[in-house]
Amino acid sequence: MIIVWITWTLGAGKWTIVEYLVQKKWFHHYSVRSFLIQEIEKKWLPVNRDSMVAVANELREKFWSSYIAEQLYEQAKKNGANAIIESLRALGEVEALKQKEHFLLFAIDADPQIRYDRVVLRASETDRISFEEFISNEQREMQNDDPTKQNLLKCMQLADYTFINNGTLEELNDQIASVLAQCHI
Repeated sequence: MIIVWITWTLGAGKWTIVEYLVQKKWFHHYSVRSFLIQEIEKKWLPVNRDSMVAVANELREKFWSSYIAEQLYEQAKKNGANAIIESLRALGEVEALKQKEHFLLFAIDADPQIRYDRVVLRASETDRISFEEFISNEQREMQNDDPTKQNLLKCMQLADYTFINNGTLEELNDQIASVLAQCHI
């Protein structure tokens, strides 16, 4: 059993890796986003990026820095099958999970303009923003000394494998296949 986690920049292609592992390798999928949406709805907050960040930070502060990630890790471990869990965004999560067995961290990134264009096309409830807001959101989440808060830069630096997704879907799929072969998955 292997539990793959993903850290990413907005619009980089995280979901493409998830789909690849679920559809081609029969991984079970777990989502921090789904976990957070349930928590947001309990509080009657709007489902948007600000609420997700605020609720995630609140849970990490209330319990411990890797609380959300460890809840999903335990679900995946209990299942006993290969799993893909998205996503890790706080340094405390990565540090705690790196101590666990069956853990592998993927990072995915792409050019900011390419990522923004993808976000515009995706048009989910958290994606209806200007390019300036997109960059501002990312900068806010890129670095933080508090292990309970988003620190994408450090999380990505700790990844076992990094994918650069500036090209085609086929090129990304080739990168994924190459990494899985290296990992004997």
